Amino acid sequence: MRGCRIGLVGAGNVADRHARVLTGFDDVTLVGVTDVAPDAALRLAQRYDVPVFGDLDALLDAAPDAVYICVPPFAHGAAEEAVLAADLPLFVEKPIAADLATATRLATLVAGRGVLTAVGHHWRYLSVVEQALRILADRPVRMIGGAWLDKVPPVPWWAQAERSGGPVVEQAAHVLDLTRLLAGEVVAVTAYGDGAPPCDDADIDGVTVAALRFASGAVGTVTSACVLDWKHRAGVEVLADGLALRITEDELVVRDGDREQRYPGDPAAARVAVDRAFVDAVRGVGADIRMPYPEAFRTHRLACAVAESAATGRSVRLDPMEVAPRASSSTPVSSSTPSVTARSTEDAHA
Repeated sequence: MRGCRIGLVGAGNVADRHARVLTGFDDVTLVGVTDVAPDAALRLAQRYDVPVFGDLDALLDAAPDAVYICVPPFAHGAAEEAVLAADLPLFVEKPIAADLATATRLATLVAGRGVLTAVGHHWRYLSVVEQALRILADRPVRMIGGAWLDKVPPVPWWAQAERSGGPVVEQAAHVLDLTRLLAGEVVAVTAYGDGAPPCDDADIDGVTVAALRFASGAVGTVTSACVLDWKHRAGVEVLADGLALRITEDELVVRDGDREQRYPGDPAAARVAVDRAFVDAVRGVGADIRMPYPEAFRTHRLACAVAESAATGRSVRLDPMEVAPRASSSTPVSSSTPSVTARSTEDAHA
């Protein structure tokens, strides 16, 4: 069976990480890279001794078996559309867009084309998350709290809501996804932002807090902050009857009565596993894609609902059965530029 030929769209840090993993697989050939910044594309191409293509059409002409799209949130859209039109398997880095409208359009296209997709939520491949799911299999979640308390990343677009989607969409997506994975779908969100940008030339909230109501009856919270100079904490805490779990990339701590158990995590292995699963699926020798595009869309929809609630002062209700709600605006969601992401209730926050 022949190997897998992969094209790479984007040449930033995330693209470099995937290229490093993919070139370490014996059954993968990196066909080449394209980026709107030619210098960045050239640097990555030289690092891995692969060709540079002037645009995506030229990359597609090289006949890859699949394409990775590793671009900033605001740049999603046209590249995915081109790859889907070519009926090629598609790997997209998270977040899948800066707004809901773009993600909705792409989710509709994915459903119509029926191609193989995966999104880079590597936390779903963490051994500690797998262990937590086993432990919670017969212990329904009663309450869950997620937190991503961090700094402003050193990229020029990140603090601009129109370009990043804001910290809830761009940073906290991992913890929001874990709340869904462990406690089920969210049906209502009420969120607050502080209205204070974390740095100059920013139009995002420095801190955000959200209350979540799940279809199961469970309740939860998610807090997001980008006002520190370091990554302070990222993970979730889960309560079930007589059971408490704390999950981060590095560790799972389980308290059951007087007994506490600790399970070490391996985030590096999860970053490899998400790529390995996609390659195996493309080659037809595996079926372990844990985050196809429609599933990632549901997490993105939740993140957008949190951002909308914080921006508008209204609670947002979500239909847990609705896979691809229709967006009525292409305006990016943020603390300062609200857009419709789901049905907003008329009552303002009290």
